[in-house]
Amino acid sequence: MKKSFLLALALICEALASLELPAGAPRSIHEFRKRHPVQPWADDPGRRLVTIRPSANDKDDVSDAFLQGLRDANNGGTLFLPGGGTFVIGKPLDLTFLQDVQIRLDGEIKFTDDTPYWQKNAFRHPFQNSIMFWKWGGKNVRIFGDGVLNGNGQRWWNEFSGREILDSTNDYLRPILFYAENATGLDIRGIHFKDSPCWTTFFVRSKDISLTDVVCTAETKNATARPKNTDFFDSLNVERVRIERAWVNIGDDCFSPKSNATDLYVNTMYCNGTHGQSMGSIGQYAGEMSFIRNVHMENVWMLNGQHAARLKSWAGPDAGYGFIDNITFKNFWNGNNEYTAFIDSCYFNVSGHVLPKRLRLRRVLQIDTATCARYPSRVNITNITFENFSGTTSGKYGRAVGRLTCSPNAVCSNIRFKNFNVTSPCGGSPLVICDGIKGSIGTPCVSSTSNEAKSALASKCTARMASLPSATPW
Repeated sequence: MKKSFLLALALICEALASLELPAGAPRSIHEFRKRHPVQPWADDPGRRLVTIRPSANDKDDVSDAFLQGLRDANNGGTLFLPGGGTFVIGKPLDLTFLQDVQIRLDGEIKFTDDTPYWQKNAFRHPFQNSIMFWKWGGKNVRIFGDGVLNGNGQRWWNEFSGREILDSTNDYLRPILFYAENATGLDIRGIHFKDSPCWTTFFVRSKDISLTDVVCTAETKNATARPKNTDFFDSLNVERVRIERAWVNIGDDCFSPKSNATDLYVNTMYCNGTHGQSMGSIGQYAGEMSFIRNVHMENVWMLNGQHAARLKSWAGPDAGYGFIDNITFKNFWNGNNEYTAFIDSCYFNVSGHVLPKRLRLRRVLQIDTATCARYPSRVNITNITFENFSGTTSGKYGRAVGRLTCSPNAVCSNIRFKNFNVTSPCGGSPLVICDGIKGSIGTPCVSSTSNEAKSALASKCTARMASLPSATPW
């Protein structure tokens, strides 16, 4: 018994070690900062400066002082949280009143991990039954510095282990680390988002959002309770988002705008261990139309994760409808991912179903192709470009390096591959699988029912950890 336990522990440790960033990519915040130094705002002597005391210990809640400090700094001032100090937040804060205010964070803001308290008292949003520690909003809010926003997520991950976020019977809810609603002109620079219990950021009904030189990590100390659903970026009803230079090491989607997102731009992002750069999911709610349009992502390193560039829409009897249009994925270097280009029209198709308890003990929201065939997605996917893709896959799907599956109830057209040079570590010719795609994609593509696809999928192998080329391909 003891030997088997030690063997299992060794295997877990080995698996965790394999998730470290490979040589050639930034392996630490220090290396990322060295490669992409933060460009701070110059101090403005004309702005009044407000400071508050740091917490004496992890139980010393300074929420009231933080709220008062923002009120005092509002309309033209700066709230300064100096380096070396920790500022503990232990109660929900409504910060939607802000106007022309700066927050210079050089210290650490840390939330308490009193899980029963937060589940009862946190703010709520109906989208995927979300809760949040605080809510930001207003106009012209600037948050900058080299400090840390710490969600203190370990206890949450421990207690959530084995549950699913989209299981309607799940009553264990975890807070989002940074939530903003009705915000215009929100600019965040240099901040390290650390150990969020659930999604790291969620922007709702907001526009002109900017994140620059930011770091996002979620790293467990418990091998049996990994970070889950810790997406770096999520949104609902947003316009004009710009993300430049981000280093992300989490356990779910790297960048994942959801319903109703327009004009998004991403340049230079390192993502390790994630589920990919994901458009969606959308089409979740019955009777609702949702969309994502005009997104450009370039200069992206996708390492040791699930997929690289993907688009995902809901199917099922209670799903909604909509479209994803004019999306460009450009200059993607891939290392040890599954599919590097992936269209999934059968995402979480069991939406709204009440599942037997025995299924809740496994992966509750698994893909059910029979249900998808009966209730196909109604999300159109058009004008999508995968350009300048290089690197290798993980070999999980053999020689298949991309898979595009369009719903029979939707239109998928003008899907273009340009200079797509991803290979498989399994050897042989790489292959892209297409089902239901209208027109040529610019590279050979075969049906999943073809002998070529079946042979490619069967040629499975295991890849080593990814490493960056000596010079990037663009």
